[in-house]
Amino acid sequence: MLTIGNYVKVKTLEEAYELNQARNSRIMGGMMWMRLGNARVKTIIDMSDLGLNEIEETDHVFRIGAMCTLRQLEEHEGLRKFYGDGIAESLRHIVGVQFRNQATVGGSIYGRYGFSDVLTALLALDTFVELYNGGTVRLSEFVNRKADKDILVSVIVRKSKRKFRYESIRQTKTDFPVLTCSVVTGIYRGQESWFFSVGARPMKAALLEKQWEIPKDATDEQLTEYAKRVAAEFTYGSNMRGSAEYRQHLAEVLLRREMRSILDEYNAEEK
Repeated sequence: MLTIGNYVKVKTLEEAYELNQARNSRIMGGMMWMRLGNARVKTIIDMSDLGLNEIEETDHVFRIGAMCTLRQLEEHEGLRKFYGDGIAESLRHIVGVQFRNQATVGGSIYGRYGFSDVLTALLALDTFVELYNGGTVRLSEFVNRKADKDILVSVIVRKSKRKFRYESIRQTKTDFPVLTCSVVTGIYRGQESWFFSVGARPMKAALLEKQWEIPKDATDEQLTEYAKRVAAEFTYGSNMRGSAEYRQHLAEVLLRREMRSILDEYNAEEK
């Protein structure tokens, strides 16, 4: 059972940061996972009055406030326009609409959960996190940092004309994933690059970049070899949902499927 001593609805980020430095203080997001824990929290910090519940779209980025819900992310038309159905696909299996209406983006990213669909999806994109004390850092760097008492303010996704795909495997529709995969490709720093993110390994998601120029008419056999090479570079573990060997096999299948889907889209655009 979660026991809370004090509840504070802060007025500034500075106040939230100072309160959070206490050992037994916690930031309150959607409270979807925290409330299931067994802990005593001296002070729970509510940031819902700080205007962090919006997705701001500029000419260059999407700035996603930490208090935005997963449902807001799922339904955002700007993200859909740039990245197709990939973002929504990464969210639609997370429990149900009621849950996604409460769970926050900040909580999902800051927690760096091994099972996080959100982390796997955003990691493959050109994504940064804005921290109150630590500044703006790449998500790929943040995900490997040790947990601290900083505050995640927003998630920033740079706009780019790249193709994005997301898939996951679950034993049942709303269960935690057995494996999650994202693939992004396009021109990055002047060169064609492929980004592969694999999560629920069952460890947290990891990112791999390959500067490959895969022909648009690549055969399934060629893509299978590419997928095997990528999947072999990730580390996998075993738990009640699957063995390490099974997860690596799933990664090969999902990555090949996503690469094929992207190449098919390129070919359709050229016709």
